[in-house]
Amino acid sequence: MPVSPEALPMTLPQILVFAILAATMGLFLWDRVRHDIVALAALMACVVAGLVPSAEAFSGFGHPAVITVASVLVLSQGLHNTGAVDWLARTVLPSNAGLLVSMGALIGLGALLSGFMNNVGAMALLMPVALQVSKRLDMTPGQVLMPLAFGTILGGMTTLIGTPPNLIVSGFRAEAGLGHFGMFDFAPVGVAVALAGVVFIVLAGWRLVPARKTTGAEGFDTGTYLTEVRVPEDSKAVGQTLRAFERGIEDSEAQIVGLVRNEVRMTAPHGGRHILADDILVLEADVETLAKALSVYGIRLEEEGSSSQDSETDAETAAKSGRSVDDTVKAEAAKDDDEEDDAKRDEDIVLRELAVLPGSTIVGRSATDLRLRTRYGLNLLAVSREDHPPKARLRTLKLKSGDLLLMQGPAEVMTDFINDTGCVPLGERELRIPDKRMAIIAGAIMLGSVGIVTAGVLPAAAAFVLGVIASMLLRTVPPRQVYTTIDWPVIVLLAALIPVAGAMQVTGAADVLARFLVETVAQGNAIAALAVVLVTTMFLSDVMNNAATAAVLCPIALGIAGTLGVNPDTFLMAVAIGASCAFLTPIGHQNNTLILGPGGFRFGDYWRLGLPVEVLVVAVSIPMLLIVWPL
Repeated sequence: MPVSPEALPMTLPQILVFAILAATMGLFLWDRVRHDIVALAALMACVVAGLVPSAEAFSGFGHPAVITVASVLVLSQGLHNTGAVDWLARTVLPSNAGLLVSMGALIGLGALLSGFMNNVGAMALLMPVALQVSKRLDMTPGQVLMPLAFGTILGGMTTLIGTPPNLIVSGFRAEAGLGHFGMFDFAPVGVAVALAGVVFIVLAGWRLVPARKTTGAEGFDTGTYLTEVRVPEDSKAVGQTLRAFERGIEDSEAQIVGLVRNEVRMTAPHGGRHILADDILVLEADVETLAKALSVYGIRLEEEGSSSQDSETDAETAAKSGRSVDDTVKAEAAKDDDEEDDAKRDEDIVLRELAVLPGSTIVGRSATDLRLRTRYGLNLLAVSREDHPPKARLRTLKLKSGDLLLMQGPAEVMTDFINDTGCVPLGERELRIPDKRMAIIAGAIMLGSVGIVTAGVLPAAAAFVLGVIASMLLRTVPPRQVYTTIDWPVIVLLAALIPVAGAMQVTGAADVLARFLVETVAQGNAIAALAVVLVTTMFLSDVMNNAATAAVLCPIALGIAGTLGVNPDTFLMAVAIGASCAFLTPIGHQNNTLILGPGGFRFGDYWRLGLPVEVLVVAVSIPMLLIVWPL
């Protein structure tokens, strides 16, 4: 209910709510204490002050918006793990186009992906592609990274699941008795704003980005790896010449340095030689581009070890122990069964780069000598050697100090191997080996969840939790990875602020603030009040977490709509748009923070492109809101 003038001065509960809210925003802006801790402190202050019943203090953790945000993060990780987005990027992005086409395709893809997965995840997936595009177009990394970051932020506002503020706004609408927003209720206004923003950025906006030179922010360089890849029968590479194959992977900067056919290795094979099924190609490639080289033709890494090699080692072991080969094989088989059971229990398969130190126990030994697969359950996928490329097969190559190894296996087993051998893990970096079947499954799970919500079969929270369960059962996201994928500080922040926002409504504080904004700032004009809500939300999103901004502004927006007697959906949509548009600072949105180092940016660099984009957002969204959601 609107607060009447007779209700002033404010009541004690209202004063306490405003005091807690002011302190909370001050701590958010100070940025010395983590946002989730500040939110929890605000919640506890409300509980102690009697503004939130203690029995309802943690009800936010069961809020549908919180559950949906966590679930979408997990489903996004499934697309990430399986290489589904990498495949889409290779399919959609042109390899030799000019600046405008390349920038338009990259930013457009980022905006599209952000509508159906977490926009931070979309940005992280496309960052390596953006760095490659900047290099090809002879631009600084920041000139591509900032437009991409802004494009992914704009794309997030187009659907219910594109960004957490949309889910929060939908939750407040439901609590007001108006029901949840649908999956694509945000699309009419969101798509118009996103399209206008992307077109501006592609045509002119990127020129406003400062051309900062980076200072090694892209990480360390471990050089090129020598790896073996097997050509399956259904690969597009079968029947092609080696020369044609290299032309197909030239964008990945990989090259063929050898060919293994019928266990015979040919060094520097002639480019006119045709590739046969089951051939093993020896490739030299950088670790960051190796996955791209594998994806082009549907080839796979050759895992070290074979039954014949294992049999030879069994014979050697039997001779040393005095047992028969059969006894040795049986003993090893029992051991292997146990290890396979352990491996099945540990489903978190990882890829790691390891450096071989001079004192390591594996110096002078090969993968076959070490029995990596049968003893550890690990695969040696590639080796990088500084002085000269190795000539031997990977499984028989004698390792030297200074070698860099690309290893694959369960996380816990990898840790044991590192501890046992004295190798050193390098700074963790990701290498997504594409898996077409799993990528299709991950995409189907995401599309299925979206379809269930769109058809109204289940609410968003239930539909996406079902998607998470399917992801775990079908192994697109290992169960153990589910809990590390969720951004828990964001979850805690949302869950803590939802009861605080509820206290603003219950005490009437939201209505008091709404009346002040309507009568003092907007002078009672509904359109002016809508602009005030939008601009206020955008400003706060630039200096504090956008999810927190949405949670604070939603009750105020509902109060303003109630005071003016107009459509509350118009004002809630204004909050959703404003909370998604944080372009002036590196702290307003995680995507802006992601590019700060790799782009070589300073704090004040963002407003040069961000300010025109925010002005454009206001200019486009206000008319669209009035058309799509009339007052």
